[in-house]
Amino acid sequence: MATAVSRGTASSIVADAVTGYHLLKIDGYSRTKGTPNGAALTSDQFVVGGHRWRIRYYPNGDIAMFADYISFHLMLDENATSTKGVKVKAQFQICFADQVRREILILSRRRRDPHREDDGDRHRNLRHRASASDLNQKLGKLLDTEKGADVVFGVGGETFAAHRCVLAAQSPVFSAELFGPMKDSDRAGVVRIDDMEAQVFKALLRFMYTDSLPEMEEEEDTMCQHLLVAADRYNLERLKLICEDRLCKHVGVGTVVNILTLAGQHHCDGLKKACLHFLGSPANLSAVLAGDGFEQLSRSCPSLVNELVAMLAPPIPPSSHA
Repeated sequence: MATAVSRGTASSIVADAVTGYHLLKIDGYSRTKGTPNGAALTSDQFVVGGHRWRIRYYPNGDIAMFADYISFHLMLDENATSTKGVKVKAQFQICFADQVRREILILSRRRRDPHREDDGDRHRNLRHRASASDLNQKLGKLLDTEKGADVVFGVGGETFAAHRCVLAAQSPVFSAELFGPMKDSDRAGVVRIDDMEAQVFKALLRFMYTDSLPEMEEEEDTMCQHLLVAADRYNLERLKLICEDRLCKHVGVGTVVNILTLAGQHHCDGLKKACLHFLGSPANLSAVLAGDGFEQLSRSCPSLVNELVAMLAPPIPPSSHA
């Protein structure tokens, strides 16, 4: 008798995803900053994957809490006949293709249709040949290996070797401390830094070498608060802005008082606006007032309390005289 043989089969479904890019140039970037918060400038229409798209550029943020930032929205063009009633799922990434300090701000969005040989972008081949700089990776390796290090810091019971030139190039405060009148006295010993935790200084060094922060899966808000203080201390504006942006995402009933106090003490206008915007909700304000954090804010930053009261107070109608 023949033995029955069990045979299996397999199949797969592969969804065809279309990728591409769009290059957006903003001529006269500085002049666009006169556009009010919430107002957008819209790009010309472009086609990717058979659908028509536009980019909306908000020079002073799309909402009040982001008035100190720029915002970009990718919009499916609803006015195009081909997109009416159509649902499209898209993933996109926005990055700068050139330095933002130039008069012409260039924004690159990679969108390439594999079914087309030429997308009409004359900058495509030139930019494709230029590989991304790996300088930050090399500096990070230099920090890890401590090769050529010429200064040692003592922070929170730990020591960290670093390079004076790198720190001085990134921070005018470090430049003054490491190359100022006290430089000779520091060369033989360890430079002590008080009022800072070791892990905070370690993250600070990593950012100064690599322009990036380590992953902070737990207690990101606490770490960002400490890093913001350190960034303000050493005049690292980019790190300070990054910490502000991350802390905006952690504004809540249990954190808003501490974050608002921090924003007031270190002149973080964007972060302060985010906190005041949160407290502008009657429900949020009532929940905060139920705790003791508001008393702490009144003692540490009374000017912020006055600003909050002025924001929430109803406008006084003009008096009429007979």
